[in-house]
Amino acid sequence: MSGEKLRVVRLGHPALRRVAEPVPEEWFGTGRLANLARDLIYTMTEEEGVGLAAPQVAEPLRLFAYWVPGDDDSEVAPTILINPEVHPVGTELEDGWEGCLSIPGLRGLVPRHQCVKVTARAVDGSPISLTASNFHARVIQHEHDHLDGIVYLDRMTAMRSLAFEPEWERYVLSADAD
Repeated sequence: MSGEKLRVVRLGHPALRRVAEPVPEEWFGTGRLANLARDLIYTMTEEEGVGLAAPQVAEPLRLFAYWVPGDDDSEVAPTILINPEVHPVGTELEDGWEGCLSIPGLRGLVPRHQCVKVTARAVDGSPISLTASNFHARVIQHEHDHLDGIVYLDRMTAMRSLAFEPEWERYVLSADAD
């Protein structure tokens, strides 16, 4: 998918700490929204991320792009969720490693719900309803947080797990593989 590569803002930019505004009704089905969606997916892919929210490119709107890599059965193709509402299924949380394109080079353990129900709209305005679990649910929760001015560091319960990616790969991933 081609598009325009947008500039991803980093932690410290005020756009990352603001609550984003709903996408206006009159934007649905327009080239303006389709172009923003296309550019979010393109930028996410070029940056080798699995998600990118509009506030991360300094657009104060409630939408994000994501995808879930995996085999044919578990892969989720690049998707845009607009004005999403995310509701946990159950109360159980699970720690998982997260990083962020707006906080490059770091990883940390973040507790997230294992399963969420999502309602949102597509670029054309059609309704979207889905249930996501495991990594799919984690990605959605991470990106949804960006719409509320929250970054994964805010969700960490122990900063002791925070690590630079090369050290994380060397000491954490290699230890998990053993």
